[in-house]
This record gives sequence, structure tokens and C-alpha cells, in this order.
Amino acid sequence: MNDISSNSKSYLSPLEARSSADREASLFIALREQLKHAAANCPYWTKKLSGFDLEGIADRDGLAKLSILSKNDLVDLQSKAPLFGGVAPKNSDVRRVFFSPGPIVEPQPGGTDPWRMSSALFAAGMRRGDVIANCFSYHLTPAGFMFDEAAANIGCVTFPAGVGNTETLVEAFNHFSISGYVGTPDFLQIILEKSKALGSDIKCVKNALVSGGPLFPAMRDWYAAEGVDVKQCYGTAELGLIAFETDDAANGMVIAENCIVEIVRPGTGDLVSAGEVGEVVVTTFDPDYPLIRFATGDLSAYLPGESSCGRTNQRLKGWLGRADQTTKVRGMFVHPRQIAKIVKSFPDMSRARLEVNETGGKDQMTFICEMANPAASVLEEIEQSVRAECRLRADVKIVPINSLPNDGKVIEDRRAIGV
Repeated sequence: MNDISSNSKSYLSPLEARSSADREASLFIALREQLKHAAANCPYWTKKLSGFDLEGIADRDGLAKLSILSKNDLVDLQSKAPLFGGVAPKNSDVRRVFFSPGPIVEPQPGGTDPWRMSSALFAAGMRRGDVIANCFSYHLTPAGFMFDEAAANIGCVTFPAGVGNTETLVEAFNHFSISGYVGTPDFLQIILEKSKALGSDIKCVKNALVSGGPLFPAMRDWYAAEGVDVKQCYGTAELGLIAFETDDAANGMVIAENCIVEIVRPGTGDLVSAGEVGEVVVTTFDPDYPLIRFATGDLSAYLPGESSCGRTNQRLKGWLGRADQTTKVRGMFVHPRQIAKIVKSFPDMSRARLEVNETGGKDQMTFICEMANPAASVLEEIEQSVRAECRLRADVKIVPINSLPNDGKVIEDRRAIGV
């Protein structure tokens, strides 16, 4: 358990305030141990890591040479080799298993606070002795247990409220003097409004940590008017905590300790430039379930600088959309990886996106790419490359470098919005 005897300090663990150099060195020592363990004990990783100099992977450029593992890959692997598709050791020390939509099977990692959620709870104001209502489900998926284990780690008392039964929850919140809430962004509002309707106003909730849905500015303002300080965190059932708010929402989310977060160009494993929007890819160090370069399917970007809260890890802007932009055009699926392959075939092309429109009931594609001083012949070469790769014809438009929006989109389907 972390040392949390002081309620006045601004962060849970000294690891959160270490230097960037110390953090990177520690992460890549842990990574090399994880890679060697996975290659030796997990059938999937034995095959995927074969031929790599695992001891030589000392930085993010080295890590980026390894292939991406996606959720779709996990679904396929697990359908062929339950429980974990060869991604985990044959004799993993698993306490619980969960069955999330996909379907994907996730194990509960070992150890105290196995999903590493304690830091997010602490940043949201939860402290030893607080009574927290955990309004995530404990059924089928791991969300309820994720926060339950974290609350125990920092010495909080958990009321396993779950979802529904709002009248009973109103009574329980007042009976237990619930000071903290954990759950989806909207459910606490439902409970508080129900308490007003019943004439049993809940005034005890002071802090909330929300996830699993959007926390809109108007909702955050509503909670502030009710005297509730709300923070949000970003995590997944497979990976646990990825990032979390620590102060003002405009300052983004601090990346969690003991995991490596990369931002890559959708459809590839290629690292994007600083500040560019891309897909969030995460590596964790649980020996019983090694997830190496696991693609979340979510878009985000790094924020420059450090948080004002004292934590020194990199920050994410937050959730900026979905990375899986696969689109069906004229009966054919077009994938982001195909666009990435076209870009790589032209050394002078920096970025590109495929824009899909509809005119008179017919699909039209425009391949928009950034190039500096293109030769006259390159337009036709790009047209041929798009047709060969996608098996569809597209108009080609060349624009100056840095002309495309920084929104992570590789394929933009504009048919649904009628423009």
C-alpha cells in the first residue's frame, strides 16, 4: 500500500513527482523485463517478439518497432484460444475473469490496486476514512472492482452502490454521509435530483471521480453549483488507469505511472509529432496479462509542459474521438492503414486523409495530402497508388504542409453530415 498518511500532500506517491529522465529509465527497465517474460511464457508473444533484440529496446523509438495489438486482435485470438488467446502465460495467477463487450475476456491483475486507480481517486480528493459510493457495476465487467480495490488501497470505506435503485441510494447516501462518488458522469446528477424530488437533499457529497462517458462543461458547472468537485479519469477494462485530471480541466489529464503511453498515427504504429492528434497506445507491466503496444481505439494528443499540481508525467488533452475510421465506399471497406501505406510510398508526403462525400446518390472520394513543391507528374502517381491500394478511384488534392486539421482523422466520412 502507498504511504498516504499525510492528507495535505498533493500527490499520492513520490513516483508522480520524479524527473522525466528517471521515469523513462525506470519504465524501460520494466519494459525489457516484461518483454523477456512475455516472450518466454506467452504463446502469442513468443511468436510476435521472435527476432527482436529485446535487451536493445531502450527508448520509445525502439518500442515503436514492435507491432500494435488491437481490441479486434484480442477478440480474434480469444475466439481461437480461450481464455486469453495466448497473450497470457498458461498458468497465470488470475483471481477473477470478466466478460466485456466484444466479447473480450479480461483477468483481474494481481497485487494491491491492480488497475492502478488509486492516484486518480487521490487526485479527486478522496482520503483515508472517506465513505465512497461506488456506482460502477460489479457485474460481468471489471469497473466496480477497479475502483473498489483502489479505494481500499487509500483507506476509504466503499459502499458498493452499483447502478439503479435511486430512491434507496438517496437514503443510503444520507445514512452513510457519503462524501465521495465514483461512477458515470450523469448518474450522480440523477441521484441528487431524485433527492430533491423526495425532499431528502443530499448535501454530504463533496468529491466525485467520473469515467465511462463524457463530462460536458454544463454538467461540470451543475455539479459545482451543488458544491461537488468533479474530476474525470480515462482508463479501459484491459489496461486500467491511463490518465486522470488533477486540477483545472483545461490542463488535461496526467498520464498514470507504471505504464507507457504512446500516440500513433491511426492505422499504423508510427509515433506522431509532438502535439499531433493520434491513437492512444498503451503498454502495461502485469506479468499475468502482458499487453504490449495495446491500441485503445481512442484519439488524444500530448499537452506540452507539466501540470501545475506537482506531478511531472506527460499529459493528454483527454478523449478526442475514435481512431477506428474504417469506412465502406461503393461496397468496399477502406481502412486507415491503407491511407498510411500510400503516404509511406511517397517520401515527400507528410500527412493525408481520405474525404468521402456523396453527390446524387453516388460516393465520391478525395485523397487530400500535404506535400511541399510537388512535381507535376506526382498527381497522377498518387491517383494510381490510391486506386491500387484501395481498389477505388479518388480525386487527388495536394495542399501545403500543415494544412490538414490536427484532429487525428485519416478517413473523414462526410456523407452522414450532408456536406
